[in-house]
Amino acid sequence: MEELYRFWTAAAGNGPLEWVAVLTGFACVWLAARESLWNFPVAIVSCGLFVVVYTKATLYSDVFLQVVFIVLAAVGWYQWLYRGRNAAELPVTHTPVREWAGCAAFVAAYTLAVGYYLLHHTDATLPHWDAFTTAGSLAGQFLLIRKRLENWFVWIVVDIIFVPILWYKHLYAVSALYALYLALAVYGYVEWRRALRKNAARSLPLPA
Repeated sequence: MEELYRFWTAAAGNGPLEWVAVLTGFACVWLAARESLWNFPVAIVSCGLFVVVYTKATLYSDVFLQVVFIVLAAVGWYQWLYRGRNAAELPVTHTPVREWAGCAAFVAAYTLAVGYYLLHHTDATLPHWDAFTTAGSLAGQFLLIRKRLENWFVWIVVDIIFVPILWYKHLYAVSALYALYLALAVYGYVEWRRALRKNAARSLPLPA
């Protein structure tokens, strides 16, 4: 009975801070899937809260990830507003081969280098998995702020890995959040693909 009580206590979250982080985190991903600019300010709030949550869980690479996310959210806010053609809103596009290659090289290098450092110089949990999910998340966020359709593929892979890691660390509420993120990533892909097709249809020349 005592073990069951501990499980449900942990499942309820480690306190109100974790739950607020979870709810705002869900909101920002849902807003991103809907192509709403509000995803960026909500993301800044959520990431700030997760800095505290992950510090307590000794997931240091993920702490760094949240700090970078705050910076990228500010950049993405500007990109979505002003980096489209003629300073119009940025449209959804496919990822060029050079960006895929750059993201893959970054993920591999970051995972090996940071994973090694965390393993030998910190008390980090699951250092290489922690580094990989961080690198994958950075790649996914980079593609998201450039409104590349395939960012959702990256998030699907990252979320699949995050769910068991966070469960293992007894962050059950956050683990459940990443399971929802996985569903939202699929939803986001469907919505962005629809938007891409609409943009392509609008750009077709009118029949003479």
